[in-house]
Order: sequence, then C-alpha cells, then structure tokens
Amino acid sequence: MTVEHFETTIRAMMTVRPFRAFTIELNTGQRYEIDDPLVAAFSEGAGVVFAPGGIPVFFDHESVNQIINSPAHAAPGRKGKSKRES
Repeated sequence: MTVEHFETTIRAMMTVRPFRAFTIELNTGQRYEIDDPLVAAFSEGAGVVFAPGGIPVFFDHESVNQIINSPAHAAPGRKGKSKRES
C-alpha cells in the first residue's frame, strides 16, 4: 500500500464521527481491530496498534494488505470469530 493511500484511508477512518470500528490486515494475514481511536496512532506511513493485553504492534504502510471498513469479527474471512486477533 502506498504512503498516500495509507494516510488518506487511515485519516478518513479515524475521523469518522461517531467513531466506527475498522480492521487493519497485515501482509502476514494478521488482523487488528481498531475499536477505539485511543488504541492506535499513525503518522507518515507508520502506525502502532495496542493489541489485547496492551501489546504494541508496530507496522508501516508496506506491511498493510488492506484496511477493512468493519470490525475484525465482521470482516470478510472471519466467519463467526468475535475475538480480536493478537
């Protein structure tokens, strides 16, 4: 994913009011649900998400496969899973 696409998409998702959960899928297949704007920070093509247990997950725009406009438990390919992936 390009820096521009990453920044534009993240900015749009983080500023929606009321906030709506979304999912970041990395190239490894791991998915992280952003269910609150305080669990993630993004700048200049990089980000950090605090996974369950407060574990920080660092990534950059090149490691993002897609940003899905729905929570992880409702994202395509997650049939019936309701727990955030760590």
